[in-house]
Amino acid sequence: MTKQYSFYPGCSSQKLASSYNQLRSTQSICEVLGIQLNEIPDWNCCSASIGYAGGGELPRLTLSARNLALSEQKHPGQDFVATCAACWLSSREANDRLNEDKQLKTEANEALKEANLTFKGEKKVRHMVEVLIEDIGYEEMAKHVKKPLKGLKIAGYVGCQTNRPFGIAGESLENPVYLDKMIAALGAEPVENYDKKVSCCGGALMFSEPEKSQALVKDIIQAAYDGGADMIVTPCPVCQMNTEVYQEHINQKYGTKFNLPSVYYSTLMSVAYGKSAKEAALDGQIIKAKKLAEIAAK
Repeated sequence: MTKQYSFYPGCSSQKLASSYNQLRSTQSICEVLGIQLNEIPDWNCCSASIGYAGGGELPRLTLSARNLALSEQKHPGQDFVATCAACWLSSREANDRLNEDKQLKTEANEALKEANLTFKGEKKVRHMVEVLIEDIGYEEMAKHVKKPLKGLKIAGYVGCQTNRPFGIAGESLENPVYLDKMIAALGAEPVENYDKKVSCCGGALMFSEPEKSQALVKDIIQAAYDGGADMIVTPCPVCQMNTEVYQEHINQKYGTKFNLPSVYYSTLMSVAYGKSAKEAALDGQIIKAKKLAEIAAK
């Protein structure tokens, strides 16, 4: 039976945007796993950054509440699901905060009234990883593997946004192992004792204070190399971008010779499920994941 979810794609997943390859690879694995993502119509930016840049708490929460209200209206009974870690955090925070604070909820709904919307707070807000772990399960994920990723050693870089403040249910805040389990289910070998798996990559600090963020990313990549990794895998678009795009900048600054692919878990799954390199969105990589492409071509 097909499982249906109310889907919030987020700004960065749009065509030619930074995580469009994540959306494409996610769609390809959903076809295999019997998951239907029903896009929320007329969705808007989740406001993950603007509120912290001086926009204020109420506008930030209300922007996410609008998406949640649209989801409640258009897809009743379906969980609200996001693939982007920042979108998930922002939407989950808005849902929790407005349900906890009646006054704040009233004020948000006053604003939403102008769009003929009402936030009820009836949705469960989930990351796509939660759906895969809780509704599909590792055993079922493994059943669909057609091309095991044997011979690949992969560093599961969780990052900070899918780990705090909410985290994935049942996972350690210091050493979450869900990516390691997903990697193993696909036939690859996870890097053990990857001590930077929950370290912050600096996020948007890469734009305002790049030297500080690049120093953080350098340590994340170096730890993956030290563990013998062939690539990094992550659930977060910002983590993926920062650990891939800026390797050449880091090489120039620190004299390193990094050239380590950084991919989404959905890309790994797509290749393991027998999808083509294009369906797995490997063409969206800046640092080419050649070993994955070779498996996809078999």
